[in-house]
Amino acid sequence: MMRSRWIQLLLGLVCMIVISSPQYVWTLFTQPLMGSLHASLAQIQITFSLLIVVQTFLSPCQGLLVDKFGPRALLSLGGALTGLSWLLAARASTLLELYLTYGLLGGVGTGIVYIGVIGHMVQWFPDRRGFATGIVAAGYGMGAILTTFPISDTLKDAGHEEALARYGLIFMIVGVIAAQGLRIPIRNPQLSTAKAAASHPGASFTALEMLRTPIFWLMFVMMTMMSTAGLMVTSQIAAFTRDFGMANALVFGLPLLPLALSIDRITNGLTRPFFGWLSDQIGREHTMVIAFTLEGTAMTAWLFTRSNPAIFVVMSGVVLFGWGEIFSLFPSTLTDTYGTRHATTNYGFLYMAQGVGSVLGGPVAAVVHEAFRSWIPVFAVVIAMNFATALLAGLALKPMRRRWLTNQSVGKAVAAPIISTTR
Repeated sequence: MMRSRWIQLLLGLVCMIVISSPQYVWTLFTQPLMGSLHASLAQIQITFSLLIVVQTFLSPCQGLLVDKFGPRALLSLGGALTGLSWLLAARASTLLELYLTYGLLGGVGTGIVYIGVIGHMVQWFPDRRGFATGIVAAGYGMGAILTTFPISDTLKDAGHEEALARYGLIFMIVGVIAAQGLRIPIRNPQLSTAKAAASHPGASFTALEMLRTPIFWLMFVMMTMMSTAGLMVTSQIAAFTRDFGMANALVFGLPLLPLALSIDRITNGLTRPFFGWLSDQIGREHTMVIAFTLEGTAMTAWLFTRSNPAIFVVMSGVVLFGWGEIFSLFPSTLTDTYGTRHATTNYGFLYMAQGVGSVLGGPVAAVVHEAFRSWIPVFAVVIAMNFATALLAGLALKPMRRRWLTNQSVGKAVAAPIISTTR
């Protein structure tokens, strides 16, 4: 059992790596697509928002299907659809075709895999939820480092159609093969450690019960603000790199944008298991305060040092290190609060915040930029969101969750004698 769960972790990691490129290398395609489709940046960015909105807003249904039919079948389907979305997008000649392929179909495929893997891990690792979800989430945030430079080179040498077709086929094959080894965990009392039990009194709440609680909606608002901040950076970095006058800059002899994206993938991946592990040690909310404050500070420093290419690359990595951990902290906190039985479906509802953030950080941010002809107002809003979320984690979420867990523990203690006397 202990050995098999590490195999599940490895397979989940591979599945996440497969679906990372549609989001994290998207910014490389914006300029070629603007030229071939004769569209504005705001129009092209609708594709990115569709990808994330569909990925996230369908996740409750996808989570329910994964819980019902098991991870192998559903994640095989998700991997196949992810690759197919790129294969079809390679032939897109209109904005609508791009929206339906890269956006809609890609969102369905990546959503099935993402929510399925996260839900799979919190069930296999009840004693190390923060760490396990951090590891697989690192695959999503870090996996695109394997494709950033190759896709960039293919774009230069053969165009975006060849890049989409070639890597879409690779995603499809690898994703389907990796999903074949996924298995539903068998309940094992040995994994119900004291630490796991202490995080939650034992009850498992359905999605409907969860949606009736204010803690969920506070977490939804917090995740929306943090998602907006990170997705603004990942979707717009190519655009504001050009506006900052560094489109053709070299750092250590390498083109600035692919180098920055590669470093971002590393830090965006490392932050997830690191802060997930830290939250297992010092608590979820304390870790949130540290991480969200770090991102706000880094975004501020990034804005003020934007004219220096080397510092620009370094600070972009620090910003992503302060952001990517939301994908280990929020699912772990949610499962600690509402239990494991419906973890995949429950996180599906919270993950919808990522979809809202994609709209705010994608086309809305592009419209604000076009209105002010500057990225500074966009950065200002995002920085404010980072610091506000850090404050909410320490001053609102922590006391609310403490009261909630205390009440659940008291309720369980009161119910125990009643149950024993009726046997």
